[in-house]
Order: sequence, then C-alpha cells, then structure tokens
Amino acid sequence: MNISDKKIAIIGLGYVGLPLAVEFGKKYKTLGFDINQARITELENGTDSTLEVSDAELAETTNLTFSYNVDDLKSANIYIVTVPTPIDEHKQPDLTPLVKASEMLGKVVSKDDIIIYESTVYPGATEETCIPMVEKTSGLTFNKDFFAGYSPERINPGDKEHRVINILKVTSGSTPEIAEVVDQLYKSIIIAGTHKASSIKVAEAAKVIENTQRDVNIALINELSIIFNKLNIDTLEVLEAAGTKWNFLPFRPGLVGGHCIGVDPYYLTHKAQTVGYHPEMILAGRRLNDGMGAYVVSQLVKNMLKKQIQVDGANVLVMGLTFKENCPDLRNTKVTDIVSELKEYNINVDITDPWCSSEEAEHEYGLTTTTPEQNKYDAIILAVAHNEFKELGVENIRKLGKDNHVLYDLKYLLPKESVDMRL
Repeated sequence: MNISDKKIAIIGLGYVGLPLAVEFGKKYKTLGFDINQARITELENGTDSTLEVSDAELAETTNLTFSYNVDDLKSANIYIVTVPTPIDEHKQPDLTPLVKASEMLGKVVSKDDIIIYESTVYPGATEETCIPMVEKTSGLTFNKDFFAGYSPERINPGDKEHRVINILKVTSGSTPEIAEVVDQLYKSIIIAGTHKASSIKVAEAAKVIENTQRDVNIALINELSIIFNKLNIDTLEVLEAAGTKWNFLPFRPGLVGGHCIGVDPYYLTHKAQTVGYHPEMILAGRRLNDGMGAYVVSQLVKNMLKKQIQVDGANVLVMGLTFKENCPDLRNTKVTDIVSELKEYNINVDITDPWCSSEEAEHEYGLTTTTPEQNKYDAIILAVAHNEFKELGVENIRKLGKDNHVLYDLKYLLPKESVDMRL
C-alpha cells in the first residue's frame, strides 16, 4: 500500500491529536476533525489554546485543514483516533468517547481504509469494543474490507523538548501487512523512530503499564514522605542523598493527576478483574496517591493549630490549579482534592493560577480563580511549580499572608529554611 497518496484524518484535536495532525500535515493531506465547533473555529483562526502548537507552526502547515462536519471525513483513507478515555465516578473505564468515535467512523469508512487508535485502553479494547462498532455501523468486514492499527500516544503536555516527533513510537496492526503500513506511516514523521509490536494487544498493554509503573513508583515515594514526616526527617534531603546511587530512580512525592498516570492504571486493573485477578500493588498505589490531597490538608491544619491559627473560617490561598507546571492542562487535576478537603473544614479558599483558563476551571470543576490580596491569608499552599511562582519569590509570597500564617511548599519550589512545611 502506497501511503504517499493517502489522506489522513485525525479524530479529536486535543493535547494528543493536534500536534499529531500538524506533523502529518507537513507531509500529507491531513484533516483535523473535532466535534467541538469552537475548537475548530479557534484552530482555523490560527490559535491553539492548549499551547501545544504555536501560531507560526499552525500557519506554516499548509496541508492541514480543520472540520467539525462528519461528511468531510469521507475523503480520508487513514483515520487516527485520539479522543479521550477517562474514568467515571466509580473509577471504571469510560469508553463512551471511543465508542462514539468508532460508530461515527463506521458511517464514513470505505473499502481498504485503515483506522488507527491512539487513545489509551485496556488490552483487547480495540478489537473487542471499537472494531465491532465500526463493523456494525458500516456493514463492512474487519480485516477484509477495512483494517486497524494501534499506536499509543506518548504526549507530555507542556513539554517543548519531548514532542511527538522526538518520542519513540510503538506501532501495531491487525495483520502483518497492515502492521508494516502503520509502522512506515509513523516512521515517516517520527524522528526518534518506531517499535513495531507483534500485535494490537501488546501495544495496548505497553501503554497502560508505562504509566502504571510511574504511578506505583510515585506511590512508594508518597508513602516514604508520610513516614519521614512522622520521623521529622526532610524527604527531599533523603531523596537527594539516596539519589547519589547510580540506579536510584529520581521520583518525587506529590499529587498524581493528569490524563495518564492517575487514570491508566484503572484501565489495567479493570481488565485484570474481568479475567479473575485482583491486582494488589497497583490498586494500593492508586489508593495512596488518590489520598494525598486529604493528607496535605490534614498536615496543614495541624500546623495551623500549632501556630494557634483558627481553622474554622480561615482564609487559605492555593497557588496553582493545573495538573502540572507551566501548562494550562486541567484534566484530572488533584489540586481540586485539596480545595474540596479545605472546604470540609469550613475554610475559605482562593485559587490563583496564571496558566489555567478561568472559564474552563468554572466549567470543569465549578471553581473560580482570583488575584490574591496581600496580608489576607492564614495559610498558603504552593501546589503547582509554575515559573511565575518561582519568580515571585518567597518574600512576595509571604506578603500575601497575615503576620501569622503557614506556608506549605508541596513542590520544593522554595528554599527549605524559608517555608513552614514541605511535602
């Protein structure tokens, strides 16, 4: 199959889909599709609110067009699905966006077309859930009339060094021939190269364990942080000392949010339980990491009481709401756990974040951001390590607090001796 004359359609233009569409658009006729009309209008006007792609890069990608009209997808031959795969309130996989995208593609897919999925799923989901939906809607037969591939996304939001073309890409296909086509397609844009997995299931499994491994490692460090706090030992000093050994892994304690690390393990554990195995370590790590927001607030309240600061009705400033530093991404941010827990103590919470959209914070979490006032706060929590907070410096941050207040640095952003608490 000659890929040079094919038209590619990217389904979903978020943090994963847009950078991919731009790279393919530099070499192939590419259509960026999203059901969000406002997102399409924004991109057609040359601006990306996620800040993953610059205005200049959008303007230079002349082979890339955008649409929210399903009929426009019919001209494509290769479809790449990059829709979100979240978890629901019961921490079970929510495949709704993926199923709807597959159903939609069933209405436009033609003979010999290829559908490639990048969304994170549990092993087997592509062939057990997505493909049957395409078959049902299209009337076509899988691996006879149309084919599939899976190439898990490896996007790191806000990272301008590790971009889509600089990260090695795992690929796979539903037949050996299609696997080679998919591999060559990605190899044509990925500078770092590709790794062709033996099957779609192997590629799916590789994706979920990448972030599960990180999650378990962070959970260990979070637990160590809790232990060291009880022993009155500074966690960072311990980690720096241990880090002098060449094979010690440089993880840090903290909140585990975002679209991957706090979500992907639940996809794997869900699948494990369907085949009769109850994962012990993975779920233990999840419970520990999900409990860090409550732990942070409990430690803050203890320190406020030690300073004889009244907790009921206190004013607390939370600095940072996005799930990571220097990035507008609010998906699955665990700072919201801190805010919710503070409110349980009848504490008044102000949130400041120079990166996040106030409208998105209101829409997603019912939270508003504000400009902090000087000499107002009984406690200040440095929750996200934005450069702006670092540049503000401890003196200016302290000015936001009352004469007697607690400064809690979750991100080791400030010198140890200048803060009251560190995680």
